[in-house]
Amino acid sequence: MSDQKKVAFSVLDLSSRKDTDLGPAPALQRSLDLAQHVERLGFSRFWVAEHHNMDAIVSSATAVLIAYLAAGTQRIRIGAGGVMLPNHAPLVIAEQFGTLEALYPGRIDLGLGRAPGTDPITTQALRKHRSGSSDDFPEDLAELQQFLGPRRKGQPIIAMPGVDSNVPIWLLGSSLFSAQLAAEKGLPYAFASHFAPRMMMQAIELYRRHFTPSAVLDKPYVMLGVPLAAADTDAHAEFLVTTTFLRILDLIRGQNMLKRPPVKSMHGLWQPHEEQAVNEFLSMAMIGSAETIEKKIQLLLQHTQADELIFTCDLYEHEDRLRSFDILAGLQS
Repeated sequence: MSDQKKVAFSVLDLSSRKDTDLGPAPALQRSLDLAQHVERLGFSRFWVAEHHNMDAIVSSATAVLIAYLAAGTQRIRIGAGGVMLPNHAPLVIAEQFGTLEALYPGRIDLGLGRAPGTDPITTQALRKHRSGSSDDFPEDLAELQQFLGPRRKGQPIIAMPGVDSNVPIWLLGSSLFSAQLAAEKGLPYAFASHFAPRMMMQAIELYRRHFTPSAVLDKPYVMLGVPLAAADTDAHAEFLVTTTFLRILDLIRGQNMLKRPPVKSMHGLWQPHEEQAVNEFLSMAMIGSAETIEKKIQLLLQHTQADELIFTCDLYEHEDRLRSFDILAGLQS
């Protein structure tokens, strides 16, 4: 990518279960192995996301998983991509991530989302008697920032650990709301183009236009989510990515999302409207050989001028995922 500005590459992992896994442990162990692998390859950060009530995703206790990943790595930044703040009291998140920062100084990121990351019934179970709502997100964010910042004179409640830890906060989003708030707060912004790319350009433009420099960031910083399926040939990548197609199809149908082996053809497995929906969901996907993916990334960067790309790869065999990131890392050498 010699004709492009150098952008950072990172990884978003969902700690996904396969149809052959016995319990959640194998998925968690694969997450650690992947984090160690991309650390060796020189990737910038490794994030995991909060989801609940999903058989296939085991990253629900996000802070606990981050501790496991940070303990098993040495340099790569480990973080949440993200914590769904409406599900939690800001004080609890400040204490959790303050603890992580104390244990692994200079390596922890706190990405925040305003969606619940689950269904309404589970949302209620998470919040119980709290009045947590996405409408409260700006106020919750301000409260969290205070807990993570310097102790103020007369402050009645402190997060310990947490106070004065200044854990880096990112705002995540798939619409314009978080783009506007990130701009107002002078925070880095990550757009969820790996599953909701429709409003990407609007959100980026709004964020950059309204950005106000802050104590943590002097100019806009945009990270984009990108699905990845890289292989030694285009044909093999197109075969491997059918696992991802099947998974998104299960999501659309409200079915179990355990990863299934790739198939030779999707013909007869989806209806035309489902195929369209899956293709829209994955319209940002980088699928193919190194040469093909390099061209796609160049086009994306020309179009967006993104500062960082965070890749998610949901292939069935762990070795194929590792190979995908090997290929991706080779594009930066």
